[in-house]
Amino acid sequence: LLRIEEELGPQASYAGEGFMRAGLNATPLSGNLEVTNVPTQPIEGQKPGTSGLRKKTKVFMEGNYLHNFVQSVFNALAAEKVPVEGGTLVVSGDGRFWNPEAIQIIIRIALANGVKRVWCG
Repeated sequence: LLRIEEELGPQASYAGEGFMRAGLNATPLSGNLEVTNVPTQPIEGQKPGTSGLRKKTKVFMEGNYLHNFVQSVFNALAAEKVPVEGGTLVVSGDGRFWNPEAIQIIIRIALANGVKRVWCG
């Protein structure tokens, strides 16, 4: 989220000091961020189970593995007519290896899909 705030500068704002003291923040996302289309292919074995994808971190780091999965979630939401555009995304992780990078990827894809606000914990 810090990288997003740096890019947006004064356009980024918080929900209030109470949120910051509690360790939570909300940043309305706006500005001119470029959206690009990246051609991709389905990835063998990439389907969630009852506990998520259950893959090693190294697998998520390869190619567009995480990107494909996250975009497929947004595609499924759109197919079900879930109002994503202008909405809010809550994203977090357990803080393990590659977590900050994965969250940045998820935030970028969310922005490209029209999400207006991200809560990052």
